[in-house]
Amino acid sequence: MSEIQNSSERPDGFIRVQAALAEACHAHAPEWLEVAARTSQEAADALGVSLGQIAKSVVFKRKSDEAAVLVIASGDKRVDEKKLVPHAGPLGRADADYVKARTGFSIGGVSPLGFLPAADAPQPLLFIDQELFRFEVIWAAAGHPNGVFKMSPAELTALTGAPVIDVVQA
Repeated sequence: MSEIQNSSERPDGFIRVQAALAEACHAHAPEWLEVAARTSQEAADALGVSLGQIAKSVVFKRKSDEAAVLVIASGDKRVDEKKLVPHAGPLGRADADYVKARTGFSIGGVSPLGFLPAADAPQPLLFIDQELFRFEVIWAAAGHPNGVFKMSPAELTALTGAPVIDVVQA
């Protein structure tokens, strides 16, 4: 893992997240991993942290208006779609093209900030699962499978303004 030397050599999604973190005066710049971490387990292995410390992004498609609904959850938990419906409405699955079009990120690098949705699409709805608060430090994707950034769950809430809810399986 290494600090960013020259951000002009990094992909657009990573640069957007880097800029959003800088604008928010976040204490930790995103880091570039030497290996791609497309799954929570790959990220945990690359960082040497527990699986639960990975703040994975799970994207759904709201049926009523096709808005993206993004849940940030612990890597060791499964999102329970039924628990999300009261907060977001009926949901459908989101494929890779939909995720890219509605968030500006590819699957495996979807960040909780720095979105770049299509011009005719609403900003994604964002929710944070309360299970992340089991940890002092968590890691989220920074716009690319090789990009990550660290924070506390409270910092994630402050950075995104997203509500904290219970949306994982028991």
